[in-house]
Amino acid sequence: MGAARSKDLRSRVVAEVAAGMSRRQAAVRFKVSAASAVRWVALEAETGSVDPRPRGGKSRSPLEPHAAWLLALNAGEGDLTLAEIVRRLSEELGVEVTETSVRRFFKRHKITYKKNSARQRADAARRGRSARALEGQPGEP
Repeated sequence: MGAARSKDLRSRVVAEVAAGMSRRQAAVRFKVSAASAVRWVALEAETGSVDPRPRGGKSRSPLEPHAAWLLALNAGEGDLTLAEIVRRLSEELGVEVTETSVRRFFKRHKITYKKNSARQRADAARRGRSARALEGQPGEP
């Protein structure tokens, strides 16, 4: 999908069609596709303007109507896993969603999960000291 054409170009195509030229002839004259000329004339007739329609759309997430509840839940119980949040949504609100949609909801609302500093990473078991550290110990041959 290309970028939206300028309002000036759209206006000139629509003006030529209004002056009696066919949509296809106007498209050839201004070097745009015939489909664009047809759409711009229809847009002008429908809205009274040739301004491009907004791109993108509204969020279709089923979680957005429950945003306040989810954000309050996260603020009150920040240590819940995504699976637990999905279960709570199902039990308390009757909303069936996946962990992925909950993750995307939190990403849209700029909420990230950080590791808890109280939990330490599980390291591999290690010996007390390295062999080099032991070489210089007194009492060894």
